[in-house]
Amino acid sequence: MAITRYNQRTIFQNSSIQYRLSSIFKKRGLKSATQFTTAELIYPSPEELEGIEEESRVWGVGTKYFNLAKEFYGDEQYWWIIAWYNLRPLETDFKPGDVVYIPLPLEEILSAFEII
Repeated sequence: MAITRYNQRTIFQNSSIQYRLSSIFKKRGLKSATQFTTAELIYPSPEELEGIEEESRVWGVGTKYFNLAKEFYGDEQYWWIIAWYNLRPLETDFKPGDVVYIPLPLEEILSAFEII
């Protein structure tokens, strides 16, 4: 099972006014929604990234984060590491010809991002 960016998030009951007044919630007898807190993703300092190596690829038409994660990490669930490392949360943030960096090794980058 992959380590995810959700590991350190807590769950809370959101009982704000829009949930209490929503007809969908009223029909179901609900007065709140269970939600995850918003994750705080902190980019590591240059010192914390010292042990990180990079592979680079030229972004092309059809390039996908999950395919890069599968190739480099053996698990497509780690696509978000590449997005986070490049500070580009969406694949549409890249244009063909841009360079995407893949941080290695996975254990080091997870440690630098304080995931493990």
